[in-house]
Amino acid sequence: MGRFLNKGNQKFARFVKGKYFVDKTEIIHRLLEKDEDEKFICNSRARRFGKSVTADMLVAYFSRGADSAELFAPLKCNKDALFRENLNRYDTIFVDIQGQFLEAWKAKADPNESIERNLVSELREAYPELVSDKMTLAAALSIIYDRTGGQFVIIFDEWDYPIRELEEGNRDREGYVEALRSLFKNSDAKDYIRLAYLTGIMPIVRTKGQSAVNNFTEYTMAEPRDLGGYIGFTEEEVESLCRKFGVDFGQMREWYNGYNLNGIPIYNAWSVTEALRTNYFKQYWTITGTYGDIEDLITRNFDGLREDILKMLSGNRILVDVDDGINDLQTFHNKEQVITALIHLGYCAYDGKSREAYIPNKEIQAVFYKSVRQSKNGQLVQFMKQSEKLLYAVLENEAGQVGDLVGSVHNDFISNIEYNDENSLSCTITIAMLSALTYYHRPIREFPGGKGFADIVYLPLPQYRGYPAIVVELKWNKSVKAAIYQIKDRQYPQALKGYAGDILLVGIAYDKKTKQHTCEIEHFG
Repeated sequence: MGRFLNKGNQKFARFVKGKYFVDKTEIIHRLLEKDEDEKFICNSRARRFGKSVTADMLVAYFSRGADSAELFAPLKCNKDALFRENLNRYDTIFVDIQGQFLEAWKAKADPNESIERNLVSELREAYPELVSDKMTLAAALSIIYDRTGGQFVIIFDEWDYPIRELEEGNRDREGYVEALRSLFKNSDAKDYIRLAYLTGIMPIVRTKGQSAVNNFTEYTMAEPRDLGGYIGFTEEEVESLCRKFGVDFGQMREWYNGYNLNGIPIYNAWSVTEALRTNYFKQYWTITGTYGDIEDLITRNFDGLREDILKMLSGNRILVDVDDGINDLQTFHNKEQVITALIHLGYCAYDGKSREAYIPNKEIQAVFYKSVRQSKNGQLVQFMKQSEKLLYAVLENEAGQVGDLVGSVHNDFISNIEYNDENSLSCTITIAMLSALTYYHRPIREFPGGKGFADIVYLPLPQYRGYPAIVVELKWNKSVKAAIYQIKDRQYPQALKGYAGDILLVGIAYDKKTKQHTCEIEHFG
């Protein structure tokens, strides 16, 4: 067993023994069933969703000489004839691209030449009569297949590292793209490859509108296809773990749920594991990154980007075309490419049916909110000051000031939202009240209560129980008194009878002719 060739099963065997192990081995059968045109796979996921563990599992399954039958025997994988005939049958090449690039740079070497030299060297040791050091990697694989009939499984972890980190035109980046083409796009590749599996954060990079390696089938955070449930934890798996370790599943769901991969609710595996380990809910995954990454993306100078970020942060969804993504983190031409990158990075979730992006959960909400609050962008700083004044005015029953501030925020910061119904007005209010996230849960739209549904309800966080719950009713081209009357008549506050604190009833109306917002606030009880 080598450093890159046939690494064996030890790493995955250690992982299986872990306290919080979740069995995802059914993905093996999905991959084995792929036909000749589907065996080139790029399965990209956000950080900490279990990409590397899946790669280690595939190494353990495919590596020639690893003898993994006993390791997989108790696991969920479908151990049929197809599974048995492929188990430990193939020479398997595994490369951590990020690790190899960093190692080469430290040695002041060309990373692409270094990777190829290392792989050819190990192939020469395994097949001394067939491979020489002067061969290219593709030539060595082709000759071995031609002489022995043996196919290869090639697994690249962090495959996209050079694309994410290096600007277009960089010599090492361009050399890496050419190395991928040489290895996977030559005329013999379909013969010598049994499976090519690239995993990383971003999908295949596109250059001049075309995929750099267009024979790969892509499975992404935006289009997971049939692999959606095999990366990250499903809701059923998380609920089972919470029962096992006595952890509150409701809080786990609020903090870490929200990703929708082909209709399957998916949780970030790292955050769930850390919450299970500590029985404490906070940011885990997001603190392994940097706020600078978010700041750089959300303050890009594209028309409407700031408004869309604020919409999502306040609990709304936005339409986005994810098909136009460049798939690197260096080149952006419009706001949709920025939001598509945020989807791939895991900072936004995506609903493929409605084609909408949104912020999935409390953990991600916290990182966006902190980034907006700490932003050096003058417009965002001014917006947060206005929002904080608005929240204070609501809590102090300053109804006239609330109406004026809602109008000001709408005109100054979210003017692209045109009122044509109460839903548009609702979107404006949740954005304007963004500062409430400091003390309150995310706003609940269409809150069921009494004889109907309240437009918006804010419930205070557990540590801020002294703050009142806020029930908001909106009216478009109707009187503000009609809003307060509806809250009382339909008995919306009764749904909060289990809540021990004060309740504020807030009616907000918008007059299309005068373009004025009016407000009325009452204490309930």
